[in-house]
Amino acid sequence: MFDFLNPQIIIQTLGLIGVFAIIFAESGLFFGFFLPGDSLLFTAGVAAATGLFNFWILFCGVIVAAILGDSVGYAFGHRLGFKIFARPDSRFFKQKYLDQTRKFFAAHGKKTIILARFIPIVRTFTPILAGVGAMRYRQFVAYNIIGGVIWGGGLSLFGYFFGQLIPNPDRYLLLAVIVIIIISFIPIWRHALSRYNKKDKCSPHQPQ
Repeated sequence: MFDFLNPQIIIQTLGLIGVFAIIFAESGLFFGFFLPGDSLLFTAGVAAATGLFNFWILFCGVIVAAILGDSVGYAFGHRLGFKIFARPDSRFFKQKYLDQTRKFFAAHGKKTIILARFIPIVRTFTPILAGVGAMRYRQFVAYNIIGGVIWGGGLSLFGYFFGQLIPNPDRYLLLAVIVIIIISFIPIWRHALSRYNKKDKCSPHQPQ
C-alpha cells in the first residue's frame, strides 16, 4: 500500500509531480488535511540539494501549487461551503477541525491566511472558511500569494540549504522532519492551552 504520509516514499515514487499534487491538495481540498505538507516541502528541498531534481523547478512549482490549492479551497467555500458545515463526522473528517480553524480565524483575522500555512489541519480549512464569507476575494488573493511564497518557497529553501550545508543529510533527515512536525503543532497546542486556562479562570470556585 502506498504511504501518503511518508515524504521520502512520495518523492521516490511520484517525484516532483507527486510533491506538487500533495501540496495542492493539502492547501485547499478538505480531504487533504492529513497530508504531510511541511515535512514534504523540507524533504523535497533536501532531495533537490542532493541532485535528485532541479531546485528552482521545485521552488516555483510548490509556490504555484500552494497558491492554486488555496484558491480552489476559497472557491469551494464560496460555492459549497455550507455543505462542509453540515457534513457529519466520519473517520477522517471531524467538525472540530472547522471549529478550530474558525476560532483561529477570529483571533488573527486576515493574517490567518498567511499564519495558517504553517499549521497542519488549519491551513487546509482556512481558505474554505475565507470563501464561505470571512474575506473578500481581492484581499484573499494578496494574502494567499504572500503565504504561498513564504511557506512553499521558504520550507523548500530551508531543506535545500540543509542538504547543502550538512554532510550526508539523509542521516539526519528523520530527526529534522520530526522537529519540523513538532514545531508546526506548537500554535495548536498553545491555542488549546490558552483556551483551557481561560476556561479554568472563568469557572466558579468549588465550595470548600
